[in-house]
Amino acid sequence: MKKLLFTSVLLLSISIRTFSQQEPVRISGRAQGTTYNVTYYDEKNRNFFPEIETLLKNFDKSVSLWDSTSIISRVNNNEKNVVLDEYFKVCYNKCLEVSKATDGYFDCTVGPLVRGWGFSFKKKAKMDSAMVDSLVKFVGYQLVEMKDGKIIKKDPRIKLDFNALAQGYSVDLVSRLLDSKKINNYIVEIGGEVYAKGKKTNGDNWKVGIEKPLDNAEGSNPLKAIVKLENRALNTSGNYRKFYIENGVRYSHEINPKTGYPAHNTLLSATLFVGDCMTADAYATAFMVMGLDKSVKFLSEHHELLAYLIYSDENGNYKIFQSDELKNIITEATD
Repeated sequence: MKKLLFTSVLLLSISIRTFSQQEPVRISGRAQGTTYNVTYYDEKNRNFFPEIETLLKNFDKSVSLWDSTSIISRVNNNEKNVVLDEYFKVCYNKCLEVSKATDGYFDCTVGPLVRGWGFSFKKKAKMDSAMVDSLVKFVGYQLVEMKDGKIIKKDPRIKLDFNALAQGYSVDLVSRLLDSKKINNYIVEIGGEVYAKGKKTNGDNWKVGIEKPLDNAEGSNPLKAIVKLENRALNTSGNYRKFYIENGVRYSHEINPKTGYPAHNTLLSATLFVGDCMTADAYATAFMVMGLDKSVKFLSEHHELLAYLIYSDENGNYKIFQSDELKNIITEATD
């Protein structure tokens, strides 16, 4: 469950098991402040852990806000002559694409508000209306452009933050690494964000759970649904992991860039199904800010996106909206 801020890739534990041709290779470890798990079938039983580790380390050096020497940190600090790499450019361009498509409900300049509300590594600010108004002045994707390989800001106090899609992109990168090795059946999961290709050798689909949106800062929740996933990414964003309650008011980490305040609506979680995990990641975040009605309308106009939305009715009961195309791959979980 996201969003987790980036840290340098640190391997705390690795388990690699190789079997016969009919058994998968399993790799697990830690990256980007969370866990990852990769499972694939390979006749040669090759171990791709070293290459995955190198890839994720290089990715962190580009877009990690936890690394003061990363490209995005240097851009945010207004260093001169920063050379943007391909990772950074892809993240920036996708942010711009989704920001325009959602009319600014998704915005990679929202970082100052995220930090101000206490959802980062910095101490929470005193967020009264005056503070919100002061921070909103530096939020808006229109205030930044990428030109001739450089980021140009209209105000040096503007900060970029790719956390709302970078983890999804890292799933895509690991998936492409496996593709380059001619691996045709695999599943990649980083921090709950998933891409699955092909099937298991026995013909079964890869299966992924969608949790019930119960407030739970740590640990896992019971499953609400089970998905059969094939050649598709899945990403869930919700308001039940990163939140706090202050003076009886609940604040979630999904910040509305338009108002400067945490989003408040009936949508509890948004699971997006798309061809790539970065796109799923970005739109899952955007939907949580947009709320149910705007998200459903958006889906009716963007048929490339499929969604499973859990929301609450006036009595606090769970309700589901799901794209028709998902009915054959999603089943309700049993207790």
